[in-house]
Amino acid sequence: MDYSKELQELFLMQQAYATLMSASNKLEKQADKYFKKLTARQYMAILAILHLPQEETTVKNIAKKLGTTKQNANQLLTTIEKKGYIAISSSDIDKRAVNIKVTESGLQAMVESAESGTVFMADIFHGFNEKELETLWQLLMKLHCFDGEKFSGFEDDAGQRIEGDYSDLQTRALEEFRRRRDR
Repeated sequence: MDYSKELQELFLMQQAYATLMSASNKLEKQADKYFKKLTARQYMAILAILHLPQEETTVKNIAKKLGTTKQNANQLLTTIEKKGYIAISSSDIDKRAVNIKVTESGLQAMVESAESGTVFMADIFHGFNEKELETLWQLLMKLHCFDGEKFSGFEDDAGQRIEGDYSDLQTRALEEFRRRRDR
């Protein structure tokens, strides 16, 4: 029996997986160079909190949004709490759970990181056009659902949870984004 088709598909899957893992590590390492007060993982954890309804900001839900274990999320959140960027309190809904709230200094760190994050996105995706970005996103969402679990990402706007007028910062960040994308 000829298994050349199966061997080729298995090879491609192994290469895709290895490349995805390597790219993920490389992206995280590079992102850490851009962000000042936060690591990339800390930034994403706070972003996850901001994308969840306030009554659902449990360690379990944050871990699910980040695609990690509850234990890993707990370690990450403990580190962020020590920096004073989040506050952890008992849940009003489930006394066995805790809710996490982003503090004022955490919001400020996110605002400061947002500009760096915009530059980071422009730099790492510089060689991608809009269609390629859309295709990549669609393929990654499809991969994320390999276990049948629906992907719940970061599509909604968490900006409404951050109060204040940051239009100058946003304009400056978008101008830099445009400049970097146009080169």
